[in-house]
Amino acid sequence: MIILGIETSCDETSVALVNDLKIISNIISTQKIHEQYGGVVPEFASRAHMTQLLPIVREAFREAQLTFKDIDGLAVTCGPGLAGSLLVGMCFCKGLAASLKKPFIGINHIEGHILAVNAQGLPVEYPAICLVVSGGHTLLIYIKEPTKYKIIGRTIDDAAGEAFDKTAKILGLGYPGGPAIEKNAKTGNEKAIAFPRALMDNDNFNFSFSGLKTSVLYYVESLKKNNREIVIPDICASFQKAVSDVLVEKSIRALQEFKCNTLILAGGVARNSTLRECFEKQCEKYQKNFFVPAPELCTDNAAMIAKAGHIRLQKGEYSDFSLDVVPNLSLSDSF
Repeated sequence: MIILGIETSCDETSVALVNDLKIISNIISTQKIHEQYGGVVPEFASRAHMTQLLPIVREAFREAQLTFKDIDGLAVTCGPGLAGSLLVGMCFCKGLAASLKKPFIGINHIEGHILAVNAQGLPVEYPAICLVVSGGHTLLIYIKEPTKYKIIGRTIDDAAGEAFDKTAKILGLGYPGGPAIEKNAKTGNEKAIAFPRALMDNDNFNFSFSGLKTSVLYYVESLKKNNREIVIPDICASFQKAVSDVLVEKSIRALQEFKCNTLILAGGVARNSTLRECFEKQCEKYQKNFFVPAPELCTDNAAMIAKAGHIRLQKGEYSDFSLDVVPNLSLSDSF
């Protein structure tokens, strides 16, 4: 069963082809125009998707050495995301499904991140705990099995990736903030500054990163006021360690409470090598299985959407042509 996946939820235009066993092709084009604005400009994003999508579809089929006639179904991100960007992918998918007379299904972007490790064919044992960390989401999810989810924790303000971007902006490091902070943190002292770890001791699995970002701002302003040196690597390393400590602590606690042996780390922030290493060490300490997608499957990509579609289409699920995009679509508890 070969599935064509389309992902256009934000500023990555991506098309992939997957089958039962592997990713056949996965083409990702990241829009560069947003860097000069310090964030994604929705109108520019949707225009770029319109320009890039068809050439990327052709490239995906060329790399896979397949034709439209070879696919058995299609999957497209229907939310959450930017309305205009989502509509570009949705309209393209519907038109192609109608012309090919093939079934298609709308996929929740968050479910795509959850199943990114499955797209690689990794031997994931369920039930499992999955931490999704990205620019827009920080969710802790109990997975009974693929497509069966229960959200057990979420951020009450900023997402982890959002905190990275805002902190990078405070430090003048540009956009996107995550890679810039990670690069600077490599030469910094993570113990230099005692930034707060919000909700660390609470008896729930929620997160809060707004206060951490504000602490960085106040710290930098204090240094400026007193004409003291701003050591950016130390600030980045200390900030990154504060984020990692909270994410790891809550995730390990969830594994224990829900009696799971598997932890999955997913989402764009999962590309952070320091965060990955922290999770690996703690999972080894507690003898838990740890899975994290390859770096290119952590950020927005169509392979994860295609895999989620593959699983659902195999179950006989599909969407009809009345399906619309839902920019604020949430991941619903499904069991």
